[in-house]
Amino acid sequence: MITGYTRFVPLLAHPCRHVRTPPLFNAECERQGEDIVMVPLDVAPDRLRNTVESFRAIENVAGMVITIPHKGAVAALCDRLTGAAELVGTCNIVRREKDGSLTGGMFDGEGFVAGLLQRGHDPAGRRVLLVGAGGAAGGVAHALLGAGVASLTIANRSPEKAEALAGRLQGIFRDAQVEVGAPDPRCFDIVVNGTALGMHAGDALPVDIDRLDAGTVVAEVVMQPDVTPLLAQAEARGCVVHKGIHMIEQQVRLLVDFLK
Repeated sequence: MITGYTRFVPLLAHPCRHVRTPPLFNAECERQGEDIVMVPLDVAPDRLRNTVESFRAIENVAGMVITIPHKGAVAALCDRLTGAAELVGTCNIVRREKDGSLTGGMFDGEGFVAGLLQRGHDPAGRRVLLVGAGGAAGGVAHALLGAGVASLTIANRSPEKAEALAGRLQGIFRDAQVEVGAPDPRCFDIVVNGTALGMHAGDALPVDIDRLDAGTVVAEVVMQPDVTPLLAQAEARGCVVHKGIHMIEQQVRLLVDFLK
């Protein structure tokens, strides 16, 4: 029951019709006995700064959860970043401190890797292709390297953005094999779509399906639709598919804990 004591967590997205986090987050709050509720807000990019700044003054705002396309922009509005957020320059959650200052964190990567492990797909020692270099992709890349992948190839529509991410990651994981390449999925053990492609009807596929090897684990960060065109076509080719929903299923506890 929502009362005057309930703390509010807006989920900032644009659009917000695709989001699946609120019911999972609210269920986790109930499980932990936390009087917190999440509601999605559709915030256009040109209104993002004013929206975020307004929450500094609202005492019962516990923080914000951030999704496409705002992860990088919100990180720049925070007073401080912690953990992976500081390292990759993006965040998917912000905690409002008692003084109204904002602390950003990033748990997409931890949730993604935990989801892989929970489904029996240990990334350690695997060759990984990651398509994308934005907010979610940066968090996922950081966590995959932390999990001990054999190599990580980053492919992005804007090569300079992939180069920048690879450079930051190489500075953190000095002994890791990180490179920028084409979105060619052949000869990889795990292929990850770290972009928003697949969320909307008519989107291009992030990789050439005909180049996928049977048995490759093909993973998504897109949560809606539940089975994206990439996953459907990859499964038809004999690949093992991993849904985007598994990323948030494994990180909701981390998100709630961050706001306490």
